[in-house]
Amino acid sequence: MRMNEINLNPIGFVKNNIKEPRFGNFANEVSEVIVDEKFTEALDGIEDYSHVIVVYFMDKIKDYVLKHQPQGNPNVPVVGIFACRCPKRPNPIAITTCLLVKREKNKLFVKGLDTLNNTPIIDIKPYWLQYDKPK
Repeated sequence: MRMNEINLNPIGFVKNNIKEPRFGNFANEVSEVIVDEKFTEALDGIEDYSHVIVVYFMDKIKDYVLKHQPQGNPNVPVVGIFACRCPKRPNPIAITTCLLVKREKNKLFVKGLDTLNNTPIIDIKPYWLQYDKPK
């Protein structure tokens, strides 16, 4: 099997006060998702949703692992990287469903986005209950 090269271009970045990795509750952290101005009108209608799914690239991750102990907790078994949420993945792409607080032109203000400051944004999708909530 031949692997194809995939090229992604960020559509924006995150602005918040998180400058280094940490475990914790991001539920009350307000972050700005700043979308490149050329994509401003692509956000039209996003205000109609309570939540958005932010797809981002964990650009600070430089290597990956195949096995991981979730949260470093010795009481939890070691599992494969695809069976946990560890950022050290072969392709460090992540998603977070966030509360959409407000939109101002090309900026979305969201709660619960567990990213570092300046993280590149790959995509934004509205959260649709009929598609995104497991049945």
